[in-house]
Amino acid sequence: MIVEERMQTYINSLDMGNTPFLQELETKALADRVPIIRRDMQSFMRMLLALKQPKRIFEVGTAVGFSTLLMCEYSQPEMHITTIENYEKRIPKARENFRRAGRESQITFLEGDAGQILKELSGSYDLIFMDAAKGQYIHWLPDVVRLLAPGGVLMSDNVLQEGELIESHYLVERRNRTIYKRMREYLYELKHHPQLMTSIIPLGDGVSLSVKEEA
Repeated sequence: MIVEERMQTYINSLDMGNTPFLQELETKALADRVPIIRRDMQSFMRMLLALKQPKRIFEVGTAVGFSTLLMCEYSQPEMHITTIENYEKRIPKARENFRRAGRESQITFLEGDAGQILKELSGSYDLIFMDAAKGQYIHWLPDVVRLLAPGGVLMSDNVLQEGELIESHYLVERRNRTIYKRMREYLYELKHHPQLMTSIIPLGDGVSLSVKEEA
């Protein structure tokens, strides 16, 4: 945990929570060990949506649709979101959750490999949320920047890897070293990219916010 646990517990205790449907979805996801955004990240996302009021959102990593539906709930009624999921077992669950929430017309759900789909997409998005295979963020970045509208926001979750990124390479478990290396490269690229202004925030498991320069 990046933030001291007692402080995190206190901050989370102040949160008013989500709608009953989202609360139910969160409880089920946690019980099934499905990774979804944490409470502090949910609060941060709600605030960002209120500030930015995006009309077109792109999400990489649907899982069971929790964050997708949270963005639907706390965005303007005319907002449309396109989301990608590659894990076959979660796809039908996400579709069912979209149906139960009555949000199917607001969501374009793409199935398959994000890297391939990103290359084939055109248009632009006001907000792009990355919450999928962390080791692939660096590979997806060129297409993500291409798809991000001028003035648009790229939000990337889990970028500090429970604080492991500050450790020496030799202290990181061998099985985690590829993600460790690629995430450090990703954060460096975000901070030095000529089209992006980026802040890295020790929130949850770490989140980066990048704004694309106006044309």
